[in-house]
Amino acid sequence: MKKRVLSILSALVLVLSPITEVFASESYVKLEFTSKGNEVSKLQQELKKLGYYNISIDGIFGIVTENAVINFQKDNKLIIDGIAGKQTQNALYNKSTTVSRGTSTLRSSSRNYSDEDLLWLARIIEAEASGESYEGKVAVGNVILNRVDSKEFPNTIYGVIFEYYKNIPQFSPVAEGTIYNKPSEESIKAAKDALNGVRPVGNSTYFFNPSKAAGTWIVKNKTYVTKIGGHSFYN
Repeated sequence: MKKRVLSILSALVLVLSPITEVFASESYVKLEFTSKGNEVSKLQQELKKLGYYNISIDGIFGIVTENAVINFQKDNKLIIDGIAGKQTQNALYNKSTTVSRGTSTLRSSSRNYSDEDLLWLARIIEAEASGESYEGKVAVGNVILNRVDSKEFPNTIYGVIFEYYKNIPQFSPVAEGTIYNKPSEESIKAAKDALNGVRPVGNSTYFFNPSKAAGTWIVKNKTYVTKIGGHSFYN
């Protein structure tokens, strides 16, 4: 009798073990500002794959990580609180509409761009980043397209490039006339990659060269994202 009971108990353990493992795999740790550890590193890694987090992975839930979470929540129509709870983590880890390419990200887009859009994007890339690396060129295109998608800026590439604030153009090449220079093949290629969704600077909407401009307002009011070549990028 005792042997039979032990056999039944053993069988139950074998049956329940996989179930226990499933529940264990579904467990999560709520991550928020000041959280630290491997779970934060994992969160940062996933955010980086999707183009929301663009600095080194340090396992510390600071202001940059919080802003990355907020931007991800905005894009995915989640509760916007900057906290990586169960809903946010599930959406993040199950995200399947993006494909990583190195440190950049490809994202699907419903927007259609014309040859004229490509020309103007290549022109601003050439004017702003002719001496930068290829990644730096794509990054400038990334910023222009982020502005197009933002409610804070005009909704066309041409409109973004030629936007004025208090009679001052937002981009110096417009004032200098270099915006009309013929773009190089590399700038055209960088523009195409940006239009196809490559986002080396994630959701950044501002950039400047610290060696040429102070960028005081940007530094004081925006969140630093990363630096590529001579340009610092902010969101």
